[in-house]
Amino acid sequence: MDNHRGHSSALFFLLTLLVVVDAATTLTEAKLVPDYYSKTCPRAERIVTDVVSQKQLSHPTTAAGVLRLFFHDCFVSGCDASVLVSPTSFSRSERDAAQSQSLPGDAFEAVVRAKTALELACPGAVSCADVLAIATRDLVTMTGGPFYPLRLGRKDALASSPAAPDAELPLANSTVPRLIAMFAAKGFTTQDLVALSGAHTLGFAHCAEFADRIFRRPPAKGGGAPVPAPHDPAMNPAYTKGLQDACRNYQRDPTIAVFNDIMTPGKFDNMYFVNLQRGLGLLSTDQEMWSDPRTRPFVQRYAANQSAFFADFARAIVKLGVMGVKTGRDGEVRRRCDMFNGNPVTRPRG
Repeated sequence: MDNHRGHSSALFFLLTLLVVVDAATTLTEAKLVPDYYSKTCPRAERIVTDVVSQKQLSHPTTAAGVLRLFFHDCFVSGCDASVLVSPTSFSRSERDAAQSQSLPGDAFEAVVRAKTALELACPGAVSCADVLAIATRDLVTMTGGPFYPLRLGRKDALASSPAAPDAELPLANSTVPRLIAMFAAKGFTTQDLVALSGAHTLGFAHCAEFADRIFRRPPAKGGGAPVPAPHDPAMNPAYTKGLQDACRNYQRDPTIAVFNDIMTPGKFDNMYFVNLQRGLGLLSTDQEMWSDPRTRPFVQRYAANQSAFFADFARAIVKLGVMGVKTGRDGEVRRRCDMFNGNPVTRPRG
């Protein structure tokens, strides 16, 4: 009887805690509003749009980079621009993590350009976290994807952990069960996972991220060309051969990369899902979306219906965009996105 009461009390405490946490999250999100800058910087969104549009026109890989940067920021400690902080001789940051090493410079540059324009127009008004959120939405739309509403008012983080990305972000070879568990821990459904994975319709991956799918073994450093692997039954054989040819020198030149979507690499569409049905998934995490029975129905739905994909992607990225946001005194509006306000020496070394 006493044990039963103890279990009941523990369960009651856990449920109460979950309700309190959920209520706190809802309250924080409620502080975000569409017209947050209507008085302090009424042209904020237009300024960001103009800057990142020009960047995309001159560097067509910018959209994919910014979208990836937004995911890395929000999935690790919330949407608070912590990923933008540069390490110094006194302190490390998220950018020191192994998972952050391949984040593209184009994306950081786009945010810096937009923030600089905003500082000239409205000094100290618009957070870097909001700049990244606006830039992501605009570039998704500019490349053919859905337009979705944004609530603004995020503050920038007061800390940036070098350990957090490697602990919280999925790997290129994560299994679907692992992905489902990681996304569920952040409050996302399996459908959200598949919809957000559709972002791989843009961008590219370095050969090292999928070399184990196309080569038998990585050769010793300086040991000659990689040895082609037997055909992976999940991968289209012609696609395998093409990737082997493209990546044959990847160990000598680690910058060699391949588009995620070989059909329409610069367009945000549903071709990523169509490709999975044809064995044209680049990363093992991508192709497993087709083979796993929990994710396959969503892949089929999105491959057949682009409008359904756009609607679900928009809902999922809006959900992503309010994760762990900082408001009020929990954050600041940085003057520069790559460093905290004040003396960076005061920030703890992670």
